[in-house]
Amino acid sequence: MIKKLILAVLALIVFAAPVGAVLAQEETPAVGPIYIIQAGDSLSSIATRFNISLQTLMEANQISDANAISAGARLVIPGLEGISGILETNILGFGETLQNISRRNQVSNKILARINRITSPSELYAGVGVVVPHAEDSQPLNKRMTIPAQASLLEAAILAESDPWTITSLNNLPGTWSPLPGDVFYAPGASQPDQPAPNGMPSAFAQVEIGPLPMVQGQTTKIIIQTQPGVTLTGMLVDMPLRFFALEENRYAALQGVHAMLTPGAYPLQLQASLPDGSQQAFEQMIIVQTGYYPEEVLLVEPETIDPATTETEMAQILALTSPVSTQKLWEGMFSSPSYYNDCFTSRYGNRRTYLGAGTDEKYYSFHSGLDFCGGEGLPITAPANGVVVFAGPLAIRGNATIIDHGWGIFSGIWHQSEIKVTTGQTVTAGEVIGAVGGTGRVTGAHLHWEVWVNGIQVNPFDWLGNTYP
Repeated sequence: MIKKLILAVLALIVFAAPVGAVLAQEETPAVGPIYIIQAGDSLSSIATRFNISLQTLMEANQISDANAISAGARLVIPGLEGISGILETNILGFGETLQNISRRNQVSNKILARINRITSPSELYAGVGVVVPHAEDSQPLNKRMTIPAQASLLEAAILAESDPWTITSLNNLPGTWSPLPGDVFYAPGASQPDQPAPNGMPSAFAQVEIGPLPMVQGQTTKIIIQTQPGVTLTGMLVDMPLRFFALEENRYAALQGVHAMLTPGAYPLQLQASLPDGSQQAFEQMIIVQTGYYPEEVLLVEPETIDPATTETEMAQILALTSPVSTQKLWEGMFSSPSYYNDCFTSRYGNRRTYLGAGTDEKYYSFHSGLDFCGGEGLPITAPANGVVVFAGPLAIRGNATIIDHGWGIFSGIWHQSEIKVTTGQTVTAGEVIGAVGGTGRVTGAHLHWEVWVNGIQVNPFDWLGNTYP
């Protein structure tokens, strides 16, 4: 009897051990760096980004439903041997380089290239997300320093309240002899407001601020540059020449619209600096432009209003009126709504529109170039900002129209009015009545259409109601 009992116990141990081992294995959490899910991410896109299968990612995180994720949640990324901590997504700023990101975050170039699957430095487009690993509670270095011409690392390190050996170690340099003048390095401690920007740009561009990044169809791009003394700036964004205006000594601003129909992708931003001695410095980097996710609309209109002979002639007239650039900035702060109903809209900017000619097979595909406000015939229209009227009269498509020059290449267009109450050449102030709501031109009913032009491009007027430019 005792012998049988011992055999039974041994049998239980033999058969139970593998089951226990399997359970323990299933309950053991996966080990690896943690990725913070970003808005717009999917498990499939995350798996592709880190070059692993969707099944592997789901199994590592014990996920049964690929759609059951949310922004801010944490995922273990398997297969990244030798990498630990939090995988944080940083938006790459204009002028930033792989070397700059490496030094600031104390991560080797090799690891950054491996995580982000970078095969060439030219792939680092401004506005793209770069995954950077760091310890849970660590912070990137932000005290920047450069070595002036004819100065030594010792002198620069002392000015940064550090020493050559600490700077060499923090920036992963081969030796104290290796730093080059003008390059950007990092030192321990807090940054100072007047320190150079963390980028790999030529010395003429002391500070560069570009926003928003990534760029979006229909947005207004703001470029602020602090230069060395005596520098003259020019540039191009996509295919539009940039116009820089002085904000204060050695600090300049350019505002440029991104076309609502521009195909999403990477486009060049070129900056050129002419120095007092006649020499030139330039920098170019590709910038990401994202879709604005604009919806589709279909409108039935009179056939003559979509005749190319009419639409193209009138657009050429509008372009001619909005091309001259005044060097005087006339507006102050944010624009104000030109409508009595300032928070009620019948159609938003950017909507893709198919116009159908009533009773014909004629079609015209375009986009909604402004913001349509609620409100009926005769309601007052006010100037959205200070400016000078450069056109006030009837147009075939836009009806009774008023165009206001606000300076610096910024214009407002007010279309479809029942009555125009200003004249060409008149100076207007923000809030002044300039017309009345109507239904003239290509419309389906009386409304106020307001659009904003920024250096030759129609942009989303709503941005100008909530942001201060520059």
